Amino acid sequence: MATNEYANDVLVTADWVEDRLDEFKSDDPGHRLVEVDVDTEAYDEEHAPGAVGFNWETQLQDQTRRDILEKEDLEELFGSHGISDDSTIVLYGDNSNWFAAYTYWQLKYYGHDEVYLLDGGREYWLENDYPTTEEDPDFSAAEYDADGPRENIRAYRDDVEKAIERGVPLVDVRSPEEFSGEVLAPPGLQETAQRGGHIPGAQNISWAAVTDDEGKFKSRDELEELYAEKGITGGETTVAYCRIGERSSVAWFALHELLGYEDAVNYDGSWTEWGNLVNAPVETGDAN
Repeated sequence: MATNEYANDVLVTADWVEDRLDEFKSDDPGHRLVEVDVDTEAYDEEHAPGAVGFNWETQLQDQTRRDILEKEDLEELFGSHGISDDSTIVLYGDNSNWFAAYTYWQLKYYGHDEVYLLDGGREYWLENDYPTTEEDPDFSAAEYDADGPRENIRAYRDDVEKAIERGVPLVDVRSPEEFSGEVLAPPGLQETAQRGGHIPGAQNISWAAVTDDEGKFKSRDELEELYAEKGITGGETTVAYCRIGERSSVAWFALHELLGYEDAVNYDGSWTEWGNLVNAPVETGDAN
């Protein structure tokens, strides 16, 4: 595992994974390594041996409803790739684990306890010359029975409206330009909204602020200080959001899993929902 300094043992190091590659490559579903990206082109070129490749956009979302997978669809996806509900799953991906963190949050929502993130993600694995392959694993199907859902880690539109009324902390992890309303989305990305800006009262704390130059999570002390500077200490519900829920999953992971702030929730509807609502309150301008 990565370290014992965090509230929960939820990170693994690249060395830890490398030492167990035989287990991850085995047809036994006890250990499974999963790479999650916004597309699978990078996975097709090279990936960690034994890693299953999932496309975040087409496989880990309901494309018709723009929602997380239904329980039955998640069971089918994971089971068909040789992953059982008893598997120890290690997730990793690009952009310092944006999409891996989203998948982690979704698995926790459906009650999977033995799930971890590879600290540093895909970039760290490649840049430090850990083993790679072009070979796709061909695992026997396994039975996956999801639990949950655990609604205590998810926020919906109504929850956000109540959070505004009660002055509950909101963490907007997007760029300053998105937060201010100057841009609606990062360049080249399709999911957008009719209006720019941020949810009233939100603090702008970038998702990138929780990781270091190698894409690994900062220490517990550094994370505590980062959020405490904005008045977030874990004493009350904290709502994290971004544009489509993936970057905010990184913040939720830091708050809920690493710092142990049990009342931290992820608003996965995020700005593409809020910025398209009729008569929803919106603020513009730079962060204070």
